[in-house]
Amino acid sequence: MTTDRFKMPVAVHLFLMRDDDILLHLRKNSSFDGLYGVVAGHVNGGESASAAMIREAKEEVGVDIYPADLTMIAVSHSNANDRELVQFFFTCRNWKGEISNQEPDKCAELRFFPITDLPKNIVPYIAKGIACVLQGVTYYEFGWEDN
Repeated sequence: MTTDRFKMPVAVHLFLMRDDDILLHLRKNSSFDGLYGVVAGHVNGGESASAAMIREAKEEVGVDIYPADLTMIAVSHSNANDRELVQFFFTCRNWKGEISNQEPDKCAELRFFPITDLPKNIVPYIAKGIACVLQGVTYYEFGWEDN
């Protein structure tokens, strides 16, 4: 008798930093429409989290990032919107190329904000991730409060 093991998606998120400012994008035509998020995506099979982050940065904002320029700053185990996943948060301060909106069908705006003065309309788990990082928290759980 074989039992299928539970499988959980893994996501990556990038805090692309310029001095004390973080790049946010205004989501459209996707989940969390009208809320700001960060460069993010899912890890594909056979792909490391850092490789996924590098790929997503190129796909979403057109920049090249080298593995040595990524720092993993937090991990979250989330259970939100009927979806459980592990999320890796990276920061990057060095990249090659000019930031540009490569997904205008999903992104209404790219803009740097002071990390300590963010807009109110941010994807909730991204806001929690930023707050945790600012407090030095490297692991947190999100969305388990009602379970």
